[in-house]
Amino acid sequence: MFVCMFNELRAARLATFLYFALNGFVLGIWVVHIPLIEQRAGIGHATLGWLLLLLGGGAFAGMQVTGPLTDRYGARRVVPISGLLLSAALILPALATDGWTLGLALLALGLGNGCLDVSMNAHAVQVEAAYGRPVMSAFHAMFSIGGVLASLLATRTLSWGWSPFTTLTAVSVVCLILAVAARPGLLGKPQHPASDAEPAAVKPSWRSTPARIWILAGLALMLMLSEGAAADWSALSMRDVLDANPATAALAYGAFATAMTAGRFLIDRIAARFGPVAVLRWGSVLAAAALTLVVWSPSVPVALAGWTLFGAGLAGTIPQLFSAAGHTDPAAAATNVSRVAGLGYLGMLAGPAVIGALTHVTQLNYAFLLPLVFCVVAAITAPMLRTTRTPRPQPSPSPERTAENSAA
Repeated sequence: MFVCMFNELRAARLATFLYFALNGFVLGIWVVHIPLIEQRAGIGHATLGWLLLLLGGGAFAGMQVTGPLTDRYGARRVVPISGLLLSAALILPALATDGWTLGLALLALGLGNGCLDVSMNAHAVQVEAAYGRPVMSAFHAMFSIGGVLASLLATRTLSWGWSPFTTLTAVSVVCLILAVAARPGLLGKPQHPASDAEPAAVKPSWRSTPARIWILAGLALMLMLSEGAAADWSALSMRDVLDANPATAALAYGAFATAMTAGRFLIDRIAARFGPVAVLRWGSVLAAAALTLVVWSPSVPVALAGWTLFGAGLAGTIPQLFSAAGHTDPAAAATNVSRVAGLGYLGMLAGPAVIGALTHVTQLNYAFLLPLVFCVVAAITAPMLRTTRTPRPQPSPSPERTAENSAA
């Protein structure tokens, strides 16, 4: 029985890895093809900027809808459907011929992204609870790995002269197959006696969301805003403030992303030993110190070191917030994750715009003082992650396995 349970948990973890990588891969393929899709649609940068808000709006809506659905029907049902929706929607931007059709395509792509984001994170929380130790950060690292693989593939297909439609269609078909193939590994819906006794009384709403979840969501907004600022402004700050050449300036985001991805493969071990509070507190302290280097950097090497340390500091913060939200109330895990992920996603979208607005009143490097302050706030409020441990739940057998046991 123990061996059977271990194999089931291992399969669930591998399946979750696959869905996270699939999500990052799909989004990475889309990002790399933005210039060509923009050209085909015949729109300018300003119009594209507005249309990208539809991508974010669709994602936010998908997150809020999928959270309660995942709590009600279980991640085993919702995750594969979300994966299929995201994979199928990938084709749509390549079919767009004008701003209107591209806007609708991005809305659908964002919706699929939001649905998969919340449902797979909810399943990750379930897997983590079954393991009885931190495993969340490694899942988020696989999302980053998916984006890197997408970039490498797109570079190759573009060199071959493939059109966006050809590449996105091929990737869409492969991801549709993977979304179905990974489903058997997912865990069944966990049983919660309190919620099963009164299923009709459980009606998640914004008003019924605990205050603790909103605090976690606020922290996610601040930290993901900081992450978004690094993604869009790190290279520009190197070029405009330190006069770095374009190739060197591009290393800033590369150093940040590499450190964040590598850090997420290590954070689970650190969290298991020192706890999530320490990960959030000292990770935020490191991120704040790193931004201090960036703001007052006297040279390019010092700034690159700052962006590297900033990625390392942020690496484990968001996964800890998602994990804490999911474990606050196992019966409403996905709903709580959707609140935290939703506000965090809005923060990431707002980050570039907020930093851009600040550059109208100060130099770009001083604009990074805002995310620096946010990191300090996260460090101070890190004890919010401290909760009483709940009994470790056992993974529910899958419907197929239940049927097999009954037949035997």
